[in-house]
Amino acid sequence: MMLPDEIKRVWLIGIGGIGMSALARYFKLRGCMVAGYDRTPSPVTDALQEEGIEVVFDENPDLIGPPFRAKEGTLIIFTPAVGEDQAQLVLFREGGFAVMKRAQVLGLVSRGSRSVCIAGTHGKTTITTLTAHLYRESSLGCCAFLGGIAKNFNTNFLWDETSEYVVLEADEFDRSFLWLRPYTALISAVDADHLDVYGTRESFLEAFAEFASGVVSGGSLLIKDGLPLDLSKLDPGVNIYTYSLNSKRADFYAENIRIDKGSYCFDLMTPAGVISGLEMGIPGLLNVENAVGAMGLALLNGVQPDEIRRALPMFRGIRRRFDIWHKTEDFAFIDDYAHHPEEIRATVQSVRLMYPGYHLTGVFQPHLYTRTRDFADGFADALSLLDEVVLADIYPAREEPIPGITSRSIGELISGTPVTYVEYDKLIESLTPRKDVPQVILTMGAGDIDRLVPVLAEKFKLLKK
Repeated sequence: MMLPDEIKRVWLIGIGGIGMSALARYFKLRGCMVAGYDRTPSPVTDALQEEGIEVVFDENPDLIGPPFRAKEGTLIIFTPAVGEDQAQLVLFREGGFAVMKRAQVLGLVSRGSRSVCIAGTHGKTTITTLTAHLYRESSLGCCAFLGGIAKNFNTNFLWDETSEYVVLEADEFDRSFLWLRPYTALISAVDADHLDVYGTRESFLEAFAEFASGVVSGGSLLIKDGLPLDLSKLDPGVNIYTYSLNSKRADFYAENIRIDKGSYCFDLMTPAGVISGLEMGIPGLLNVENAVGAMGLALLNGVQPDEIRRALPMFRGIRRRFDIWHKTEDFAFIDDYAHHPEEIRATVQSVRLMYPGYHLTGVFQPHLYTRTRDFADGFADALSLLDEVVLADIYPAREEPIPGITSRSIGELISGTPVTYVEYDKLIESLTPRKDVPQVILTMGAGDIDRLVPVLAEKFKLLKK
């Protein structure tokens, strides 16, 4: 395995992915020559190019620059979302280059650091980013590899060469998080997902238990209260804690939750006592629970209560996580990354709490044929909480179509809520705010629906001044 100091050049296959782009930025800051491939241009690849990182959008190996054809000192990183027959990947492997998955590289770069790793099928990006924010606003500092673009920093990678802490989002897809050896870890949720990889819920839970068992002796595991995980294989030197929104049986939980001038305020109960007078900087009751987890991770490693109290209201959130693009007295447009039934349920419930009495229109782009097939009932149940559902075509990502699986596989299971099917390229023209009742339009999905959001926001601003 190539050591970090031996790496002079890095070529990333799938460089436009949120995790891959963070690694690209990391190696560029280390002084390496960095470039890569992605299938299509995006705001992420645009930003990388503006930062001086070359990106090509054709997998033809002839487009690989001469410096990256030198085997010695060149590291090839690929995302598991690309196929094994990707032309550049085949060339580098046949040429005997050092080729590693993104997760392997994260494990490599975090060695020698006190890694703080956040896993879970929901909430991990918000918890990771808020944790990094709390560390950065404290005397500890941190590097961070984030699963979204932090609004406070306008990036998904944070660099601090003086801190011993690195905050990482631990991705369960392709069992990627098993390459990590956390000093401190958090698990937020284990609702089954990625069954195309794991096969069964039991196998999925076993992977999370294995991730937990990777926490090093002397470290800590913070787990959401009530998760059905077997923790018997943890090193006996690992300290185990629980967190919850408001369950008093947890080690960390919120009490006296209230809304004051539009913001959630609460007190945090901890094993060391209460931290009172906390205020959120982002909306959503689900984010209070996320904040409890993030503050637990901060406190366990020495961030001080006063540092947390000062930093928490300064957190502005992450793009595509309960992202309010436009609001007036009787209208709001919110975009969210929700792509699993439980994420949709939590997001819709949070919107209901913020906008009681509003007509809630949800626009959902399903992500992956396998996820649509495996969780159609769950999607239908969660989407039924809306007043109106608009379903776009499935975003295939890395998958080929599955016969008989379309967005109608979800829509036909929804009862009691009107459903409309709209092709992706007709969404902008079809979505118009209602004039008869206060309304929230909520776009959701992990595909490319986010590319329509800025245009929709401008349209709604003109119509709902």
